[in-house]
Amino acid sequence: MTQTITTALGPVRLLGDNATRIWGMSNAERCRRMAESAAKNGNALAEGHELLFNLAYAFDPMLLRLVLEEPGTVFAWGSTPIVGQVTAGSDPLNAAQVIDLSDGRKLYNRQLRKLEQPFVKQLTPATRRGIERQSYFGAYKGVTDLLTKYLWPELALWLTRLAASIGMTPNMVTAIGATLCVVATWFFAQGLYWTGMLAGFIFMILDTVDGKLARCTITSSKWGNVADHGVDLIHPPFWWYFWGVGLSAWGQALSTETFALVMAAVIIGYVLQRVIEGMFIKDFGMDIHVWGRFDSWFRLITARRNPNMVILFVALLAGRPDMGLIALAWWTGISLVVHAVRLMQAYGVQRSGRPIVSWMEAVA
Repeated sequence: MTQTITTALGPVRLLGDNATRIWGMSNAERCRRMAESAAKNGNALAEGHELLFNLAYAFDPMLLRLVLEEPGTVFAWGSTPIVGQVTAGSDPLNAAQVIDLSDGRKLYNRQLRKLEQPFVKQLTPATRRGIERQSYFGAYKGVTDLLTKYLWPELALWLTRLAASIGMTPNMVTAIGATLCVVATWFFAQGLYWTGMLAGFIFMILDTVDGKLARCTITSSKWGNVADHGVDLIHPPFWWYFWGVGLSAWGQALSTETFALVMAAVIIGYVLQRVIEGMFIKDFGMDIHVWGRFDSWFRLITARRNPNMVILFVALLAGRPDMGLIALAWWTGISLVVHAVRLMQAYGVQRSGRPIVSWMEAVA
């Protein structure tokens, strides 16, 4: 069975049929959403071409991005076409470039900063949950902090499935998380650190869930992305400031001079690190954390919100939230120096005439 549907991207040819649902929708709907999402992101089909989806299979959305970049490309599993951009009405196996993924090759996912074998699997009732799990973990960034990477993926998976099953949108999850973020800030200001940690912990997990829900259900939106990243970008300095304010409730208030120095280190260090990351992206076209293996490792522990919360948690266990804030300031300064050195090294490599290439692309 073959049918052609019209999308904002252009004509889409669907091969076969499939009654098995994935993330609460049919595979045909999933493919349609991927095409519509690609159009919203500014993609277009080459003249006289159409997209091809095989509904018997579920696959990594990265493959769609790749075929849109190269007209005449088809990804296959053995002799079975899976997804491609082909001349309208043509035999997909006669396309200019047919790439067989059954050989286990790995591809570099620039969007998610990781080198991996993209998943391709037949979608059946028996494989559905496994595919959902694989697509969920496939939506994970390969280079991120240690909590997001190792501590709560399973819990976030369960919450993502729950949200999809009851029809929650990513924006709903973002709104709940943003509310908890504000609540955590208030608790920190009152010195109610354990309660604030709990609210912050739930928010941090939901900060993972909204993005995974959007990717798995193909429901990303421009404003949802702005809201999610906006909250992520703005709130950390407020947490650290009001953590310092709350120290008086513990009888551990820092002196005025010490508090000013700590806040200067924390806030200025945070802003400058973000500036360095932006400069690296602007000048080299990639995230600083994927340049070298060291950079990817350092991203696990660099002075971002989640690693900083680990520092504060350990200090709270020891009954010294004041020392936790001071340690956070020192770690922010150290991380800033590391980022600044790596930026200068990158400029040095560029001046020598050598290309700046991610280590993951180099080994792909």
